[in-house]
Amino acid sequence: MGEAKSNVSMAVDEAIEQALAETEGLDGALMPLLHAIQDRLGYIPTSAVARVAHALNLSRADVHGVITFYHDFRTSAPGRHLVRLCQAEACQSMGSAALAEHAKARLGVDFHHTTTDGAVTLEPVYCLGGCACSPTMMVDGRLYGRVSSARFDEVMSGLGDA
Repeated sequence: MGEAKSNVSMAVDEAIEQALAETEGLDGALMPLLHAIQDRLGYIPTSAVARVAHALNLSRADVHGVITFYHDFRTSAPGRHLVRLCQAEACQSMGSAALAEHAKARLGVDFHHTTTDGAVTLEPVYCLGGCACSPTMMVDGRLYGRVSSARFDEVMSGLGDA
């Protein structure tokens, strides 16, 4: 177990170092740096906060504040599949609240959580740009429109491990 943990820690450290090197010298590097870390790891580990703060001469509170303010950043690894349900006004008017309740019940998790088997992370999002096809959802980067409860179940079943 210790060896696997150290390999994971090494991979995390390497990803953070690569992101730091990639954004070194950029004006306003905080957002690009945080995106670079998350692009590599799928999340921003808490161990990155102090390193990012030191590298950019910011306080840890400043870095933490940015990470927690923007909903696209996460501080824990997501599931194998990322499901985003639009909660913006157009989707609300077309039943996104009922769809969200169905999704939560089907997956057994609330927003910002991952199923116990690690298959699916459920996230709210506030506009996917498909307002004419409300309600919308995005699964692993693929947009779905006019999503009913039945269509949600169909998409989830098609994931194989969800």
